[in-house]
Amino acid sequence: MRIIGLAGWSGSGKTTLLTKLIPRLTQRGLAVSTIKHAHHAFDLDQPGKDSHSHRMAGATEVLVGSATRWALVHELRGAAEPTLRELLGKLAAVDLVIVEGYKREPHPKLEVHRAAVRKPLLQPDDPHIVAIAADQPMSAAVPVISLDDVEAIADIILRHAAPLAAMGSR
Repeated sequence: MRIIGLAGWSGSGKTTLLTKLIPRLTQRGLAVSTIKHAHHAFDLDQPGKDSHSHRMAGATEVLVGSATRWALVHELRGAAEPTLRELLGKLAAVDLVIVEGYKREPHPKLEVHRAAVRKPLLQPDDPHIVAIAADQPMSAAVPVISLDDVEAIADIILRHAAPLAAMGSR
């Protein structure tokens, strides 16, 4: 498995870009998975559903399976948040994992920058940023690609995605 991240401030367009990139990458014959970091509590199952009731009753893990998908919800119950490396180890093997968020982790990243967000670039302070996808031209120490050029962004992602074993540890 190879890994690359999309990093940027909230509102920069990471998720929008990711939803455009995934079809382009799968059309190239790659199996792609994603990991998304949430800075807040989130819930995948709904109150009133059996899986939610199992979890609320105290189950550490609840796995729901059907003919079309399965999902595993794991409650930390006070344990430490897992590291990105630990979460990557839980994924089935694929060609490429794209990480949205985890911007402080030591894996190669494409920075997504939108001028309207009015935040500074992450790139000068992060040696793991390999390129910037921006909505306006700019000069930087790494290549800058138009945020609208999804094919060029896909090429950069494939060029710089690193094997999981090469990912630094934190």
